Amino acid sequence: MLKIYHSTGTRGFRVIWVCEELSIPYEIVPVDFAAEYRATPEWRAMNPVGKVPVMVDSDMTMFESCAMMQYVLDRYGEGRLQPSKDDPSYAHYLQWCWFAEATFARPLGEIVNHRRAFKPELDNVVAEMKGRATACVAALDAALSDRPYLLGDTLSAVDLSICYVMRGYRRMVSESLPANVQAYFDSVTALPSCAATVKADAETAERLQG
Repeated sequence: MLKIYHSTGTRGFRVIWVCEELSIPYEIVPVDFAAEYRATPEWRAMNPVGKVPVMVDSDMTMFESCAMMQYVLDRYGEGRLQPSKDDPSYAHYLQWCWFAEATFARPLGEIVNHRRAFKPELDNVVAEMKGRATACVAALDAALSDRPYLLGDTLSAVDLSICYVMRGYRRMVSESLPANVQAYFDSVTALPSCAATVKADAETAERLQG
């Protein structure tokens, strides 16, 4: 069974969501997110830069959430939630997979890192990062102008990944979304798999506290 080493609110959320949507068995191993624990040799042996999540499948260990998501799809997805490599939409599947983390999540991560490192925060830096994230939302709104999902009429893993990041955008930048993005976000987060993931995410914190 897949083991997902996860802290509440971290990027393991998108991997858990894929597993929930595809009914793939997994186990969450709660991780203490304290900087002191993440700096220990024990955790650095799991993730050499001290971040969360980590995923273990038998004797295989990996530590990038989008790569984990793709691994789960390729090994256990049976062709679901992604187009085949000879499908014309496959290139855009790859594009939006990379966009979710490398372009959209990056400025949000910088806001978190900046606020952690600088007290008081530098308002102009945070404003710049919010502007970059908002530009990403505008790009998504344009892409969704004629379709319910990013690849057309069919839900894919990129929609789960993007909407995971959108949760952070709504928390850190603005709850107000353009019309196309709002309809998209509402549709994807209404999936039963999203509710199950939110529940699993919350229970991770409770298990650590208990």
